Amino acid sequence: MANHSQFSFQDASSPIMEELLQFHDHALMVALAICSLVLYLLTLMLTEKLSSSTVDAQAVELVWTILPAVVLVTLALPSLRILYMMDEVNEPDLTLKAIGHQWYWSYEYTDFKDLTFDSYMVPTSDLPLGHFRLLEVDHRVIVPTDSTVRVIVTADDVLHSWAVPSLGVKTDAIPGRLNQTSFLASRPGVYYGQCSEICGANHSFMPIVVESTPLANFENWSSLLSS
Repeated sequence: MANHSQFSFQDASSPIMEELLQFHDHALMVALAICSLVLYLLTLMLTEKLSSSTVDAQAVELVWTILPAVVLVTLALPSLRILYMMDEVNEPDLTLKAIGHQWYWSYEYTDFKDLTFDSYMVPTSDLPLGHFRLLEVDHRVIVPTDSTVRVIVTADDVLHSWAVPSLGVKTDAIPGRLNQTSFLASRPGVYYGQCSEICGANHSFMPIVVESTPLANFENWSSLLSS
């Protein structure tokens, strides 16, 4: 999760988030190259003697027309690739339905019978020692590690957004509409998120906690809750 004075993203815990971080670094390198070139040209113009002679600059015009197009292509191609990867859901191992309410989340494991629960933020007065204030919930979302999880997101009242940054997931929850996303937790751990759409007075108090566990632990947990 994020910490104080952190300048970069959270550590990637899914293949999609790793791709997003690589594209972010790629885009920053392109921006750095552009800024360096512009700074060099500005320095050159300020330090060199100006000339009023007319020069045929067809080659220069050709370069500053083609070069921006090449830069845009180098940004667009990997961006579109990641966009299609995020939108594709092929044969998920588990389907989870997340329903946003004011101001808590409800979850349904549609592959199991009667495996549903509500997830509320733990008040500060009831928070166990060492847990995170405004981020811990009374019922976590438990998913198996290295398994593709499809998340169907909707809302019961107003707009919400189901977002877990370290998993590279952010999907709007819209009343009367089902949105779909997916993720694969590449290692066991606890991943924190929050509603990312302003949804009312207590918008800041509906966190999301996803816990990734080995498959055997997930099966034991699901059998206990569904029994």
